[in-house]
Amino acid sequence: MFARLQKDRRRLLGLALLIYILPFILHNPYYLTVLNLSALNILTVCGLTLLIGYAGQISLGHAGFWALGAYGSALLSLHTGWSPWITTLLALLGTIGLAALMGVTILRLRGNYLVMATLAFNLAVYFFLVEAEDLTGGPPGLPGIPPYKLGPLVLASDLAAYFLIWTVLLLILFLTFNLVHSSEGRALKALAASETAAACLGINPHWYKVLAFVLSAAYASLAGSFYAHYLSFISPKTFDIFFSVELVAMSLFGGRGSIWGAVLGAGTLTPLPHLLSFFDEYRDLIYGALLMGVLIFFPQGLMGLLERVLRSKSSGLKS
Repeated sequence: MFARLQKDRRRLLGLALLIYILPFILHNPYYLTVLNLSALNILTVCGLTLLIGYAGQISLGHAGFWALGAYGSALLSLHTGWSPWITTLLALLGTIGLAALMGVTILRLRGNYLVMATLAFNLAVYFFLVEAEDLTGGPPGLPGIPPYKLGPLVLASDLAAYFLIWTVLLLILFLTFNLVHSSEGRALKALAASETAAACLGINPHWYKVLAFVLSAAYASLAGSFYAHYLSFISPKTFDIFFSVELVAMSLFGGRGSIWGAVLGAGTLTPLPHLLSFFDEYRDLIYGALLMGVLIFFPQGLMGLLERVLRSKSSGLKS
């Protein structure tokens, strides 16, 4: 287990080197914007991977937690004048509290009932954002959200936001790898395999499912806050049910039982529509066909496919 953790840390170091070199290669701010959005999606999908791949629970409501982080931090910043760092923390704590209350109740549901419960939560948040116009700005959205600051330095540019968002993501990835290789991570894995077997080993299935749910909600809330203060504008349309479905698709596309799969899935699917813009009206068709092809022919996702290719090359070299 320690060897696997060391391997993941080496991979993470390699990713960090690539991330900090890229801005000096990509001089177009548009590319930095796409990479920033990719990082925020990776952060959310990592949380979903803990819930789906490790705890074995499905959620179609995580766009709602993203919205709580975005609107919670943005509204507090606009109405109180507090630092975005403080409001991000407050929005995060509020989301964690709500997720804990939700998890204790809805995670007693199974299968389609759990999916419908999380879907209902997402819809409730979305319709509240649309109808509470005096508070949220309604469908037109909420503009003028202040950016993060480090002392006198305003982190408003794409480049400054890039280093901030990716540094936070790399730190959270480091902590996540430590979690999944710990005893708690092994307990979550056992839970996904069989709740009955996990209970026989002294693991409390419900407690660990709530833990995974709360962690995944916290990741989404943090991503939402960074999204709001980076773009300085948010609207309810961003946080509808289709975004929740997209996040789950990213997790499955990359490989639902792998944190690296989350990085690969979100890191591939987020910029893909922008890359396919050259194909104009065929863009959605190509995007859908690629997603469907991977999910049908490679159930373990891109990470499973990549590991299979590496194993075959390794065995070929040995022979």
